[in-house]
Amino acid sequence: MALAHLTDEQTRTWTREQKDRWWFENVWRGDLPQLTIRSGLTGFLLGGILSATNLYIGGKTGVTLGVGLTSVILAFAMFRALSRAGLGKDFTILENNAMQSIATAAGYMTMPLVSSLAAYMMITNTIVPWWQMAVWMSVMSLVGVLVAFPLKRRFINEDQLPFPEGRACGVVLDALYHGAAGEGVFKAKLLGIAAGVTALYQLLVSDGLMRLVQFGRAEAWHLQERLDHYYYVLAAQYELWIPRILGTEFRTLGLRLTLDAAMFGVGGLMGIRIATSVVIGTIVNFMVLAPIMIARGDIAPRPGPTGELMPLNRAEIVNQWSLWWGVSMMVVGSLIALAGKPEIFTSVFKNLSGKRKAKQPGEDVLKHIELPLWISYVGVPVFSLLGCWLTHIFFGVPLWLAMLSLPLIFVLTVICVNSMALTSWTPTSSLSKITQFTIGAIDRANPASNLITGGMTAEVASNAANLLSDIKPGYMLGAKPRQQAMGHIIGIFSGALASTPLFFILFMPPDAAGLRSPMTIASDQFPMPSALQWRGVAELIQRGVATLPASAIYSMIGAAVVAAFIEIMTIIRKRPFPLSSVSIGLGVILPPEYCFTMFFGALFFWWQSRRHAVGTKGHRTWVEGMEPICAGLITGAALVGIGNALTNALLFAGG
Repeated sequence: MALAHLTDEQTRTWTREQKDRWWFENVWRGDLPQLTIRSGLTGFLLGGILSATNLYIGGKTGVTLGVGLTSVILAFAMFRALSRAGLGKDFTILENNAMQSIATAAGYMTMPLVSSLAAYMMITNTIVPWWQMAVWMSVMSLVGVLVAFPLKRRFINEDQLPFPEGRACGVVLDALYHGAAGEGVFKAKLLGIAAGVTALYQLLVSDGLMRLVQFGRAEAWHLQERLDHYYYVLAAQYELWIPRILGTEFRTLGLRLTLDAAMFGVGGLMGIRIATSVVIGTIVNFMVLAPIMIARGDIAPRPGPTGELMPLNRAEIVNQWSLWWGVSMMVVGSLIALAGKPEIFTSVFKNLSGKRKAKQPGEDVLKHIELPLWISYVGVPVFSLLGCWLTHIFFGVPLWLAMLSLPLIFVLTVICVNSMALTSWTPTSSLSKITQFTIGAIDRANPASNLITGGMTAEVASNAANLLSDIKPGYMLGAKPRQQAMGHIIGIFSGALASTPLFFILFMPPDAAGLRSPMTIASDQFPMPSALQWRGVAELIQRGVATLPASAIYSMIGAAVVAAFIEIMTIIRKRPFPLSSVSIGLGVILPPEYCFTMFFGALFFWWQSRRHAVGTKGHRTWVEGMEPICAGLITGAALVGIGNALTNALLFAGG
């Protein structure tokens, strides 16, 4: 069924009151169930699961994946199956949309856990109680929700901005319920098969779960995820060749061959351009620059707690030297990319300060549907002040400095929302760095000041932008905005409750004495690239570049020049450069084994798109079904990986 929408001429010439009346009379479905008990419970539970998988992937890659379409397909298939079995009624299209709002909000709650909050604990060696993190994230997310609704009336109702990702979700929902329902079931099957096969494989490589299956045997058998492990076992037995670069072993450099199903799926979603950029970053750093710097002595073993020299490893290479040029590449690239989209800035001021059309007399027809604006006008200052107070008592940020950051945060949030409306790109990383550098210039001594205020920016901006992206399909389908707002709030609490305690289990497991340490947050299994980037910026603000080795400073300058060239060429050419500067920097911080696996995943799906013509069965499966297959790979691997971590923490802690 074709979705009703205004023409460009109507969008340009009609007043908002005319547009609201047209929507009320032609699109609104006032009698269709939306935020029901079952849609709320489904969204709450599914959102908790998806936020857990997002936390798992975020710890590995620093990337937060959208979960909207995955949740829509899963809920559609689940309730369609229940309906056919006579065990319940099918979801309505608006129930599914409300559920998607909840699940999406929950999924994005993991962002500060793998970035600003993790960086804060690493740099201050402080463990923040889980409930404090959950409360702080929830309050800042609520500020984003309250900021969003005045912007909703402007950007969606009046200007009819596209919100491409949200619009795509609306089109998919309309197709599922009024058209290609069979296609939705087919994609759900692809997701389920991929998740099942991946879960079985992940079980076989999980030490804790396989130990549980084998009745707790300490030496339980399990497959090795690192395929080169078997070669090194043989090499030790038969004195075989050990690969080295300039005298440094591949294993020291992190050059391992790993079959990680989740990273394979992430690579498919990344696409060949991004994945190629990532693998170039890892090759340049770990196969060229790092061996040279080790040979020069700029990267060297450091004394341990008892004075002995600790062996070098990939994490030490990144922390001592590579982090700086990788962060420079990411920060410079993202800021220039942001500056290269002037329409994001100009349209903000045009939309917010442009002359309004004359109002028509009469009552607001959407008064009983929209979220009342007085809730935002009262709630934003109340929850903003509450957030500043929590920032002060939980993290030690001066209260006046937290309050001083609020005007900047609100301006950056409007820019982020406008960017989402035009491009589906939420530049939260770039915008939060603006807050980090601004607040850091005022208070250089306390890294918490710039880290946590930067985290406030990311949390408020991302929630406002993602809420409006979720409301866009609801607007297209005739949903009630205030119920979508309530759904988003349910998702905030679902994500906070699911992901925050899990953060400690995955990233700070207790040692034999039952103690946790922030020093374990970044590990070989979970390298925390986003947190390392945030920490690197905070340390740079605090210490200055003068404390770095000369070679690191030169590498930062070179990286900044390359990043600027790539992004400026993108602006000049008006199409993406073949490489992404931000992704090259990400490849510097990520373990090489993950980068190679993501590249192979992207290469596989790219090859399938070239191999199968449109309309063939192969194209339907591997190209049109790429997203659900990748979602299945990620979900199956993440859920079993989380189960393995829980088993080790709860049953086999300390050996």
